Amino acid sequence: MSTTATYIITGMTCAHCVASVREEVAEVDGVTGVDVELASGTVTVECARPIDPAAVTAAVEEAGYEVVVP
Repeated sequence: MSTTATYIITGMTCAHCVASVREEVAEVDGVTGVDVELASGTVTVECARPIDPAAVTAAVEEAGYEVVVP
């Protein structure tokens, strides 16, 4: 069973930003797909199993951006 989670990211301004976030988040164990939308500042993560949101947040931070916590 796969799950999907969406995160709001701040600081992305260009296609390079999108690629950096996609690359880092894709490396999180269990992630099967990543869709990054520059215009909305969102990252949708598909996972083979539930993953810790902190792992996604850490990956986004590793790329140099910040997850907005609602």
